Amino acid sequence: MERKHEKYERLIARCKTLSPTPTAVAHPCDENSLKGAVEAAEMGILQPILVGPRSKIEAVAAQFGLDISKFELVDVPHSVAAAEAAVQLAREGRAELLMKGSLHTDELMAAVVRSGTGLRTARRISHCFIMDVPSLDRAIIVTDAAINIFPSMEDKMHIIQNAIDLALSLGIEQPKVAILSAMETINPKLQSTIEAGALCKMADRGQITGGILDGPLALDNAVDLNAAKIKKIESPVAGKADILVVPDLEAGNMLAKSLSFMADADAAGIVLGARVPIILTSRADSVLTRLASCAVAALVARNRRENASKVVA
Repeated sequence: MERKHEKYERLIARCKTLSPTPTAVAHPCDENSLKGAVEAAEMGILQPILVGPRSKIEAVAAQFGLDISKFELVDVPHSVAAAEAAVQLAREGRAELLMKGSLHTDELMAAVVRSGTGLRTARRISHCFIMDVPSLDRAIIVTDAAINIFPSMEDKMHIIQNAIDLALSLGIEQPKVAILSAMETINPKLQSTIEAGALCKMADRGQITGGILDGPLALDNAVDLNAAKIKKIESPVAGKADILVVPDLEAGNMLAKSLSFMADADAAGIVLGARVPIILTSRADSVLTRLASCAVAALVARNRRENASKVVA
């Protein structure tokens, strides 16, 4: 078994070779959110732009001994205005990342998805947990467990592509994607198995690129080689999945929380499919998990930057 947190520590170490990524932090008006931004800056991962009521941010910094003197501070009156201003910084190209502070996730995402002024793209917006499970030799990406409640098959195509692009940014070559269901055979009575088979065919036809897909797969034979061998599943994905695609939000939420609370896993999180990656941290996250979320987002931003420069060249 790998030492706990080693996977996250490797991600953070990779960011130390990069320049800090300009990041709009929306409404960092409590200890956890402001401290998270400061810690990421001290590690050289982020270059925070603090967006919120100046008096509140400065009061929190003074109360908890946080030095914010080096950071730009955009003074706005309340959390809704902070979300809008942070999104505008991303639209202007001044920020390459967006980070949630102490406002509600709904407030931030409302500004992100707003028509005309938000950060929507042709992609469906989705969430990925990058999970450090101590008993596994690799980080596992679980998607989507936070945004899309009952995703359509078209939504799942975007969810999978977002996750593959994330895995590539993290240095995983040809990520293995397991599309999960309750069984590993197609059953006309179980819609998730039919969609899994269709999504795999979409990958065969080039509608999903960059990864190796298989499904339907049950959770055991997606992550455990012995389980796959016992069921005689011959697949480049079975037992070796890097990405777990769940049927719906409820299944994803239960899977992620089961790994966290019963397998001692940590869950860094990121939102993809918008113009910039979005860091969604929880007040319950450990310092290392918050830093890992920032590191993942910074690596995604770097990959986008490099791909954009290749297109220009």
